[in-house]
Amino acid sequence: MSQLKTAVSHLDDLPSTPGKFKPDKPTPYVQRMRFHSKLTLWSCFVAFILLFFFLTSSPGSTPSSSRRALGSDTWGGREWERRVSRSSRKRSDGGLTVLVTGAAGFVGTHVSIALKRRGDGVLGLDNFNHYYDTNLKRARQKLLERAGVFIVEGDINDASLLQKLFDVVAFTHVMHLAAQAGVRYAMQNPGSYVHSNIAGFVNLLEVCKSANPQPSIVWASSSSVYGLNSKVPFSEKDRTDQPASLYAATKKAGEEIAHTYNHIYGLSITGLRFFTVYGPWGRPDMAYFFFTKDILKGKPITIFEAPDHGTVARDFTYIDDIVKGCLAALDTAKKSTGSGGKKKGPAQLRIFNLGNTAPLPVTELVSILEKLLKVKAKRQVLPMPRNGDVKFTHANISSAHTELGYRPTTDLETGLKKFVRWYLHYYSGEKKKSAW
Repeated sequence: MSQLKTAVSHLDDLPSTPGKFKPDKPTPYVQRMRFHSKLTLWSCFVAFILLFFFLTSSPGSTPSSSRRALGSDTWGGREWERRVSRSSRKRSDGGLTVLVTGAAGFVGTHVSIALKRRGDGVLGLDNFNHYYDTNLKRARQKLLERAGVFIVEGDINDASLLQKLFDVVAFTHVMHLAAQAGVRYAMQNPGSYVHSNIAGFVNLLEVCKSANPQPSIVWASSSSVYGLNSKVPFSEKDRTDQPASLYAATKKAGEEIAHTYNHIYGLSITGLRFFTVYGPWGRPDMAYFFFTKDILKGKPITIFEAPDHGTVARDFTYIDDIVKGCLAALDTAKKSTGSGGKKKGPAQLRIFNLGNTAPLPVTELVSILEKLLKVKAKRQVLPMPRNGDVKFTHANISSAHTELGYRPTTDLETGLKKFVRWYLHYYSGEKKKSAW
C-alpha cells in the first residue's frame, strides 16, 4: 500500500488548469492501478444498483412482507388481506369459496354476483386491460362492490400474487374466465393471446396444483375450437384440430394443457365451450353491441355473408343461461385428488358445450334490433374476410343437459330486449343505476 501511495503522490501536485506543464508519462504500474481503481468503483456502483432493485422489488423487503407493486396498483398488507378474507367468506357451511378470474369481464361479473347472492364466498381478480372501454369494466366493478365482491387488481401471470391469494384463502373452486377475447384482434396483437390464454392459464394451474387442498377448476373454453368443422350441431366428440383463428388455437391449447395438469397432478378440471354470449353489461366488441351503437347513430353496419352468398349464423346464448351452466359446473365438480403437487388418484376431467341450440342468421339479429330500437339500419353486405370468423356455430348440449341439468330458456328476441333496455339506460347520460 505504501508503494501505491509513493507511486501516485506526485499527482496531487498537478495544477488545476490543464496545459501549463506536461507531466511525465505514467508508469505501467500506475496505469494498471488506475484501471483497477476505476473497475472497482464501477463494480461497486453496479452492485449497489442491483441490490437496490432487489430490495425494492422483493415482497419481503417492505414493512408488510406481502406488499408488492403492480404498475400503479399494489397488493398486500393487513387491510388488503382483510378485504380479501371478507369477500371470500361464505354464508353457509355447504357453500363454495370461489376465486373468479376475469371478474370485471362480462361473464365474470354475472357469475360473481350470482355466486355471492346464493351465499358463496367470492373473490375477484382482474387486470382491467384496455382491450375495450375500461369505464365499462369499472362500472361492473361498482356492481360487484355493492354485492360484496372485492376485485383484486392484478394479472394471472403474477405467480406471487396468486400464491398470496391462496395463502390468505383456502379456495374450494376456481372459476377461470380471464382471457384475451376476440377473434379479429388476434391479427393485430397475437402476443396478448399467448400471454393470457396460454401462459396465464399455465401459471394459474401451477399455483393450483401446489395448493393444499387443491381447488376444483372450471374454466372458459370457446365454441371457436370447432374451427372449420362442418358437421352440425357441434358435439364435444367432434374434431377440434382445425382452428380458424389464433384465438381458437389458444383455447384449443388450453384444453390440451388442462388434460396434462389433470393427468399429472390430479386437478379436477371442467372446460366450458361458450357459444356467442350476449346480454346486459356485455362486450362492446361483439356484433350485437356495436350494431346497436351504430344503428342509433345512423351509421352503416357491415353484415358479412359466407362464400356463394351463404348465410352467416350464430348460436346466440343469453347470459343468464350461461351463468346457470357455470354454476352447475361448479356444483358438480368433484374434488381434485392431488396434494402438494402430487397426484393421489384419477381426477375428474370434463368438457361441455353451453349454447342455445337455435342458431339464427346475423341478418335476423339485425332485424330484431331494428324493431326494438325503432330505427332502420343502414345495411352494408360484404363477403366474409379471412380474419378467423367462421360461417356458423350450433351447439349440441345433450351432455350439459344430462350432467349439469343445463337447459337454456331465453330466445334471441327476449334476450335482446333486455340488452337494449340496459343499453339505453346505461348510455342515456342519466345517473347510472344498477340494471339488476
